[in-house]
Amino acid sequence: MKRVLIILLVLIAVGAAVFFWRTRPDTADGTAPAIVGAPSGADAVARGAYLARAADCVACHTVAEGGKPFAGGVAFKLPFGTIYSSNITADPETGIGTWTDDEFVRAVREGIRNDGKHLYPAFPYTSYTELSRADVLAIKAWLFTQPKVHQENRPNDLGFPYNQRWAMAFWNAAFFRSHRFEPDPARPPAWNAGAYLAGALGHCGECHTPRNFGFGMKQGEALAGEVLQGWRAYNITSDGVHGVGQWSDDALAQYLRTGHADGHASASGPMGEAVAHSLQYLTPEDTAALVSWLRTVPAREGKDPIVVDPSAQAMVASSEAAPGADAGANAMGLHLFEGACASCHQWNGAGQQTRYASLAGTRGVNDPKGANVTQAILQGVKMRIGENDVYMPAFGHAYSDAEVAALANYVIGHFGGKQGQVTPEEVARRRAM
Repeated sequence: MKRVLIILLVLIAVGAAVFFWRTRPDTADGTAPAIVGAPSGADAVARGAYLARAADCVACHTVAEGGKPFAGGVAFKLPFGTIYSSNITADPETGIGTWTDDEFVRAVREGIRNDGKHLYPAFPYTSYTELSRADVLAIKAWLFTQPKVHQENRPNDLGFPYNQRWAMAFWNAAFFRSHRFEPDPARPPAWNAGAYLAGALGHCGECHTPRNFGFGMKQGEALAGEVLQGWRAYNITSDGVHGVGQWSDDALAQYLRTGHADGHASASGPMGEAVAHSLQYLTPEDTAALVSWLRTVPAREGKDPIVVDPSAQAMVASSEAAPGADAGANAMGLHLFEGACASCHQWNGAGQQTRYASLAGTRGVNDPKGANVTQAILQGVKMRIGENDVYMPAFGHAYSDAEVAALANYVIGHFGGKQGQVTPEEVARRRAM
């Protein structure tokens, strides 16, 4: 009995040691690589403005329709409940106006608020942990020049035990490591800049990396693709079939800067927001740095891999014949596409009036599960790129679940040459998100 007790005490001691070692913060200031758009010698506020855009702070802290900038309230619907983003304006009562530099840095890089309570990883401190202290404080300096908004934070809608913030200490011990960015001396400066822009600032992995049972990122499958809030963030590894390995440098740069790459993709949903609020504002040099880094991401097939058919037989046939000649098309889907979609997207998927309407060769229409096709039909697309508004109306209010499923499956079959798997039940689930 005594031996068992000793073994238990040893195990507890080892567990406690591992816990405290894993959760021990890295207090190093860190050094960021040279970012062309935010040179180290520039004014802190000017640097902060660029860095805040690169980190896409506005997308998560500003309600899209009518919300005041950085006042919070954006809903993140996750498997365990809904989390609402916080007010990060300099308002002293409801925002972060009284936070010290150290408190702000700790929150951004360690996920701990000024009152000592843990933040949930919907806030990507798991990526921001790599930021240098100077960059974090530059972002703070810029935020404090923005209008103060007096708006109380909305309480999260989480059930037990997820509403217990103290338990996040154990989550951090399992899935989080506090550390600063370490440049690779064997790589050129542009590559290191791209790694920092994608990881520490752009936090690409937060959406594109698969999650484990505890909602931690599977680092061994980095950037192989994941579904979050109903949208599919695609595989962006260097895999030539399932990732972006076959994209040219120009196509990758075009997509990052405009949200569209001919024959590959048009951004929508969260990726559309990332382009509209963040990526389009990067300098050409920083975009090129991102591309150079993407080229080296280890190739991975990912879960539910997508194989693109750039010239589906149904699409080719319909581009040469009357719409009704589509062999095997479901009648309801064909009817809906003909009435509401064909005039913009065209039967051959080339798009009418705007390149953003092109569908041929995109991964969305080649995904049998139709995640992003369904979401686009339900929610539409609305973003501003440069001086141009990209717009597709939402049809969720006009079509039933069965109609949305039929239309999605028709689009997948016609433009992707695959059997769509979208069901009315799946549409209803996505509609409720």
